[in-house]
Amino acid sequence: MKGWESARATLIWVALALAICVPIAAAAGSDLLAWRGPVYILAGFAGIVALGLVLVQPLLIGGYLPGLSAYRGRRAHHWIGGALAFAVVIHVAGLWITSPPDMIDALTFSSPTPFSPFGVVAMWAIFAVALLALLRRRLGLRLRTWRIVHIPLAIVIVAASVAHCLLIEGTMETTSKIVLCALVLAAAIKVMADLVWRKRTLRGEGIARQ
Repeated sequence: MKGWESARATLIWVALALAICVPIAAAAGSDLLAWRGPVYILAGFAGIVALGLVLVQPLLIGGYLPGLSAYRGRRAHHWIGGALAFAVVIHVAGLWITSPPDMIDALTFSSPTPFSPFGVVAMWAIFAVALLALLRRRLGLRLRTWRIVHIPLAIVIVAASVAHCLLIEGTMETTSKIVLCALVLAAAIKVMADLVWRKRTLRGEGIARQ
């Protein structure tokens, strides 16, 4: 039994690593990189890494990654959230350096490209969550209030990030990109479904006790 659990844990971590690293490796082999400067390439890969971190976040908070206690999962969720915000900063800063007019159009929602609005919405949602998490204690936000704010923003982050990625025709290889986006959506839906189930279970237990 222990051997099976160990093998299962290894498979989960290997699958997660492949889900994130394969799209990065595929993008690294893109012919389009030959026409891009180093800053633009760095910005692009920061965006891919950010999407990978979006996948990790629900897995951590849902307790789906073996070998991590609930406390360690929450702490990792906190720190990876910071890394996600940092990756987005690199992504946006790099694109700003390489093409300020395009970034101004994107930030003002006047860009003709369909993927830009989704990227901007995801960016602001990520920054909002990071800022609230940083100021949570100072603001005195209770766990219930934090969840009421955080969960809708998390849904926005997932949906907008996936739409942003899927609509871009760039260095990312199509199949690995679609798989990664599908996994991000699946992980988020799984967490939301579990939260709803837990609430219903707790309510049912409360009614039964009464």
